[in-house]
Amino acid sequence: MNEPNKISVIIITKNEEQNITDCLNSVKWADEIIIIDAESSDNTIELAKKFTDKVFIRKWNGYSDQKNYALSLARNEWVLSLDADERITNELKNEILFSDLSISDGYKISRANYFLGRLIRGCGWSHDYQLRLFRKSKSKVTERMVHEGFIVDGKISELKFSMLHYSYRNFHDAMNKINKYSTLEAQEKYQRKNVNGFTILLNPFIAFVQFFIFRKGFIDGTYGLLVSIMHATTKMMMYIKMWELQKKNK
Repeated sequence: MNEPNKISVIIITKNEEQNITDCLNSVKWADEIIIIDAESSDNTIELAKKFTDKVFIRKWNGYSDQKNYALSLARNEWVLSLDADERITNELKNEILFSDLSISDGYKISRANYFLGRLIRGCGWSHDYQLRLFRKSKSKVTERMVHEGFIVDGKISELKFSMLHYSYRNFHDAMNKINKYSTLEAQEKYQRKNVNGFTILLNPFIAFVQFFIFRKGFIDGTYGLLVSIMHATTKMMMYIKMWELQKKNK
C-alpha cells in the first residue's frame, strides 16, 4: 500500500463539548490536528487536548478570521477543514489518505445531513458539496461574515465518499443557530437591498415553497416540513433584522 497522504485537519470551536469528541475521534488518523478555540466556557478545550497538543485559544473575530488563522498554522500542504458537528467516515478516511490527490488542487466532499437524528434526503440537503480538502499554497478563505468558505486557485474535483453532518441536536440548538446566522446575514446584506413589509412577508413564503416543493422536502415527511419551515424562519428573521438595521442607520 502507498504511503498515506499527510493531512492537516483544522477546526474552529466555541462551546462544542457535545460535538468535539466524536469529531476528533473521526480524524485521529490525521498527521496533524489544529483547534482554534474562541474562549469556550465549557469543556471543549479540555476534551480537544486529549487528541492534540495544538489547541490555540483566540478571541473571536469572525468565522473567516478564525479559519484564516487555522490555515496559517497548518504544516502540511494538504489541509482538511471541518466543523465540530461533522464526522469523517472510514471510507472517506481511506479515500483521503490513499488517493492520488495530486491530480487536483482541491476537493469537494458531499455531506450526509442529519436533522434531529434523521438523515434528510430532500430540501436540497442530499446535494450538499463543500470544498474542504485543498492545497494550502493554493487556497484562501472567503471574507464573509457567515457561510464563509474556501477558494482554491486551481483544479477542483469531488471525492466519492461523504462526511456526516449533525447540524441540529434539538430545536433549542436549531433556534440558536437560526438567530445567530440570520443576524450575521442581515449585517452583511442590509445595505444591498431595501426592505419593507412586502419583502418581509414574501421572501419567507418563497423560501418555504422552494425547499418543501421544488427541493422535495416533502419526501422526508414531518422532518422535511420542519426543515423547510426553519429555512423560511431564517429568511424572515434575516429580513426583519435588515429592516431594523436600515431604520437605525437612516
